[in-house]
Amino acid sequence: MSESSRFQEKQKAASPKQFSWLLLLKLQRILACFPWAAMSLWSVFGSIKKRIASSDQEDPRYRGRLYRFIKAFLAISVIALVIEIFAYFQKWDLSFANPWEVENLVQWCYISWMSFRTDYVAPLIAMLSRFCIVLFMIQSLDRLVQCLGCFWIKFKKLKPAIEGEPCDVEDGTSFPMVLVQIPMCNEKEVFEQSVAAACQLDWPKDRFLVQILDDSDDELLQHLIKEEVMSWKEKGVNIVYRHRFIRTGYKAGNLKSAMTCDYVKDYEFVAIFDADFQPNPDFLKLTVPHFKGNPDLGLVQARWSFVNKDENLLTRLQNINLCFHFEVEQQVNGYFLNFFGFNGTGGVWRIKTLEESGGWLERTTVEDMDIAVRAHLHGWKFIFLNDVRVLCEVPESYEAYKKQQHRWHSGPMQLFRLCLPAILTSKISGWKKANLIFLFFLLRKLVLPFYSFTLFCIILPLTMFIPEAELPAWVICYVPIIMSILNILPAPRSFPFLVPYLLFENTMSVTKFNAMVSGLFQLGSSYEWVVTKKTGRASESDLLSLAERESKTQNEEKIQRRPSESGLEMLGKLNEINEQKAPVAKKNRIYRKELALACLLLTAAARSLLSAHGIHFYYLLFQGLSFLIVGLDLIGEQVS
Repeated sequence: MSESSRFQEKQKAASPKQFSWLLLLKLQRILACFPWAAMSLWSVFGSIKKRIASSDQEDPRYRGRLYRFIKAFLAISVIALVIEIFAYFQKWDLSFANPWEVENLVQWCYISWMSFRTDYVAPLIAMLSRFCIVLFMIQSLDRLVQCLGCFWIKFKKLKPAIEGEPCDVEDGTSFPMVLVQIPMCNEKEVFEQSVAAACQLDWPKDRFLVQILDDSDDELLQHLIKEEVMSWKEKGVNIVYRHRFIRTGYKAGNLKSAMTCDYVKDYEFVAIFDADFQPNPDFLKLTVPHFKGNPDLGLVQARWSFVNKDENLLTRLQNINLCFHFEVEQQVNGYFLNFFGFNGTGGVWRIKTLEESGGWLERTTVEDMDIAVRAHLHGWKFIFLNDVRVLCEVPESYEAYKKQQHRWHSGPMQLFRLCLPAILTSKISGWKKANLIFLFFLLRKLVLPFYSFTLFCIILPLTMFIPEAELPAWVICYVPIIMSILNILPAPRSFPFLVPYLLFENTMSVTKFNAMVSGLFQLGSSYEWVVTKKTGRASESDLLSLAERESKTQNEEKIQRRPSESGLEMLGKLNEINEQKAPVAKKNRIYRKELALACLLLTAAARSLLSAHGIHFYYLLFQGLSFLIVGLDLIGEQVS
């Protein structure tokens, strides 16, 4: 026998053994995953048990009317599920039976319920669902038109242009006078970096003034901010520190008070930055020249860029939403309509515009949108610069994000009630009035949270128990996925988070709906203003921006510059007092509305499984799990 044939026989004999060893190796790896999965589930259940055990300290606001309604709806759904399961396993087919021909009282009740839901309940649910579907399609069409407008801007490379010659670098007097305002309140984590960024703006030192508008109620923190201001003043920066004795009106009251200073009349423009915003040194040179030769221009708004967008799943999902807001909504409305809602920060106003529009008012929690609407009614134009970006933060915890979204969705409804008479009696064109009323306020601020909550959180699970009013698959799957794809296009790197984004947006509809109702009907929670917590986190993009902003010499000077002895003493006292204070245990919370809706959706998923609904079951299952994750605060920042 030749050597080659012997080798082939040995190879054939070895192949089954090798294959068996390969299978055993893969089996060993698979079995090794089970202990890891079991430990992970055990730790998750442990954290859930702890959070539920500590839920007795929940805010009583979570036991409001909406929460009671969801609980009652859930109880009815559970009872209906039990009856449906019993009927399923008993194999009842009573759809064509006569009520007087059934065998017992239970069957008689079941057939009576079927007759009642077919004649009375199903038509009402079907009518409400058709109404919500119409709103859903109108809002989807509006979003599609905005995306097409964005594609047109990208295709044609359209962007606002500076008219006339920019400022002469050699002639400092050619630069207009600019006021830079930084309103803050107890911003211990970020005040230093925000003050430093404003003081390093590339603008003639004698042509701009930085106002630090501090509303902090901590005296030691006030002293630290004063020390920071004094250190920059010694470097030749024109900067002042202001603190109000009567702190009313939140941010609007702070800005209104600052504009009453006598020296404000010497300035033509005002740039506003929140405490966590860090503009690049060339910010003013990229924004202020747009006002030259454009006397009707009242506002130049820059885009936000987030230093912590990759911190956790919550920040990634927020980044998707805000990228669409700036890239599509703000850019399209700014280019084609010369109007959009002011974002409250990262923008430059013509002071004359603020004065003619009535200045800052304290009547709502969205003072930025308020002044923008009033300026639009007075005929002023806005410009959005998508290429100019300002670093800032997004909330990293669900609690902070939830409070922020409540204010952002209750304030517009407050403003709509207050501004509607002024819009109707204003001298702007009928098209602009219609845009403000039907698109800006009703469609994008009221209709969106209404149909999201009603259609996907109430009607859809209800139709599992009332199959006569079942929603078509394109409503719950195909159109939402298409809209989510359009939403995620401005942030293409976030495409792997498409499904979590869709589920999370529906989950947030509870908060947005509650906020919309409280703002529309002037309920107590609509007047709440909670300063969004900042971390002062520096990401890689943040550090790169700082590296571009400062030369090596400036960095060395900044390292050498430290607070004075009194500042160090204040810092030491502040740390001592913080240590002496009773420690407030920071913990993740549970959210009752979201948990109740999670149980409701999972109950409906179990009912849809009996009927083999297919896509309805998968949607209800994953949406219910999404509500469960959010309700247990397992998204966002986690506290060990």
